Amino acid sequence: QVQLQESGGGLVQAGGSLRLSCAASGSIFSNYAMAWFRRAPGKEREFVAGISRSGAIWRGAEGRFTVSRDNAKNTVYLQMNRLKPEDTAVYYCAAEYRNMVVETASQVDYWGKGTQVTVSS
Repeated sequence: QVQLQESGGGLVQAGGSLRLSCAASGSIFSNYAMAWFRRAPGKEREFVAGISRSGAIWRGAEGRFTVSRDNAKNTVYLQMNRLKPEDTAVYYCAAEYRNMVVETASQVDYWGKGTQVTVSS
């Protein structure tokens, strides 16, 4: 079992930046591939970015977002730059007990509760 806690969401103006953090506990963090998903109002949850156990990065459709991890701190990050109103969503941290990142929400092993990101125009 792994518990995930996101932080760093909030309200930001278009063009601004945010960095989300996800702190993991309860298991060996380095055994998990980590990912970020988001769900915008009225839409399905979608893959944003992920990072494997070995540090390989999976990019989603948004080239403005960068994922990283710090195994010493049991934390994964999502740096979001040049934010747009359409980036408004609840952002979820995900852990997958495998090396490779999966981009399908149904295959995720553990979820955080999410953090709201709102981008104003």
